[in-house]
Amino acid sequence: MAAPKKGRSASAQSKPGRSLALILIAIAALTGGMFASGHTTPRLGIDLAGGTSITLTAVNEPGQPNAINKTNMDTAVEIMNRRVNGLGVSEAEVQTQGDRNIIVNIPRGTNSKEAREQVGTTAKLYFRPVLQRDASGTGASASPSPSPSSSAGGSASPSPSSSASKSKATSGSASPSSSATSQGRPVTDALKATSTPSAKSSASAAASTKPSASALPSSSAGSASGDTAKLQAQYAALDCTKPEQRATAGKGAKKEDPTVACGKDGNVWNKFLLGPVAVDGTEIKKAQAVYDTQGAAGWQVQMTFNNSGAKKFADITGQLSQKTTPQNEFAIVLDDEVVSHPYVQTAITGGNAEISGSFTQEDAQSLSNMLSYGALPLSFKESSVTTVTAALGGEQLHAGLIAGAIGLALVVIYLVVYYRGLAAIAVASLVVSAVLTYVIMALLGPTIGFALNLPAVCGAIVAIGITADSFIVYFERVRDEIREGRSLRPAVERGWPRARRTILVSDFVSFLAAAVLFIVTVGKVQGFAFTLGLTTLLDVVVVFLFTKPLLTILARRQFFASGHSWSGLDPKRLGAKPPLRRTRRPSAPVDPKEA
Repeated sequence: MAAPKKGRSASAQSKPGRSLALILIAIAALTGGMFASGHTTPRLGIDLAGGTSITLTAVNEPGQPNAINKTNMDTAVEIMNRRVNGLGVSEAEVQTQGDRNIIVNIPRGTNSKEAREQVGTTAKLYFRPVLQRDASGTGASASPSPSPSSSAGGSASPSPSSSASKSKATSGSASPSSSATSQGRPVTDALKATSTPSAKSSASAAASTKPSASALPSSSAGSASGDTAKLQAQYAALDCTKPEQRATAGKGAKKEDPTVACGKDGNVWNKFLLGPVAVDGTEIKKAQAVYDTQGAAGWQVQMTFNNSGAKKFADITGQLSQKTTPQNEFAIVLDDEVVSHPYVQTAITGGNAEISGSFTQEDAQSLSNMLSYGALPLSFKESSVTTVTAALGGEQLHAGLIAGAIGLALVVIYLVVYYRGLAAIAVASLVVSAVLTYVIMALLGPTIGFALNLPAVCGAIVAIGITADSFIVYFERVRDEIREGRSLRPAVERGWPRARRTILVSDFVSFLAAAVLFIVTVGKVQGFAFTLGLTTLLDVVVVFLFTKPLLTILARRQFFASGHSWSGLDPKRLGAKPPLRRTRRPSAPVDPKEA
């Protein structure tokens, strides 16, 4: 058994070039991927690049003790992303931190006061009737269709499932058409009630306390009041293709007053003249995206109203079903922006409805999240706001790089003085570790949104010592073997198993500390923990695939094998014992008598 084991060991020791080739191929592949992606530098955090960092903490609304959960937090992040994007901000970050915190990082060049107002307020979701719509967002008014059914686009006719449809208007097409498309999707989707209509629906529609669509101001009113004329003028001047006008459209409008708004269908912006709020988003009990496997309708969005909302929804859909396009449309307005505007064919009663048609999973999930957020039972308060100028961030980065360079220089000086020739192996290993760290950080920016902040730079500096410590452990094990009187090549192989165990235990403790720190902390400290954990893993990779194979190869070279005084492995300098030699057994004493 011993001979094959020895043979396998010798075979493994004789091919260290495979490990070196593997890690060099990995470096080449990662570097090539970095240049191919176009992201050749790590993404910088707010504290280095400059900008504003806002930490928001979720707070339960009264009577909702369990509202803070992953689903609600993810929905809040999506809405805040929409708000930040509405400011025309690029490279902004909105992400959860821990169980109840959301971090909003906005780069320099953005109005920080406006950004704080946008992300710190609770979203408002309303259902408003559409009075007028311009399909181009600038002035091409949507003309009424002959009848509500003429724009049905394949929606169900009145039956035990009442129906309406979601209009996806495009430029140059006033009425929805099942043949039109927007970004590759048909522009007409169906909204069906999931409960059986009752005889009460038409009566309740007639007795509704909500203003009817015909009673609201419209472009055809001959004797418009002063407020109506002002609103019409505001609508006429609105250009939804301009971000600055979209950002102010409908701001400050009261629920009981008509207003203007913008909405996007595919790549086309529409502008809307909307009536007073008919249903509040807080009256939605539940909204979810589901896939219809029975009716082959694909992805759907199902929503359920509470008792009050169900009655209001039946009332307004009953009224709108008597109108023509666009006044039979029902706008879903989130944060003063129209996210959907279905046209109604018949009253939808029972409080349950589903939107189906040509949704992708992403489309359905996005709309369901928006509908859910209208009833999201939590709000947010600012825990901290940090503003860093670009100049200060550049100074911090410069100082961090200087600190890292000084630390690296001190480590190299120590290695050269104490280990002499072995220092070349250590420095080469540090270079490989640094290249891997840099390339991976550059790739993690666009893939997972990793941003290199100042604590992360500190983590990279600390990692220099951790990586150097692994080399020192191995070198000392080899030197101990030489002190015992062994030559270099056996010393390299005998010292590795003990050094390997020590390195793995040490790195495991460091990685465990980094993982715990990453889980329990919030904010920028996580950058330190993430970098520390990453560099610890890379330390294991470099030591196993580069440092050890390289030392195995160099141990065959005369400079190191002969114990040159500058190799760092001189037996005399290490106080090595004389090599063990065989001695002849002493001969038996000769008996004088026999002599």
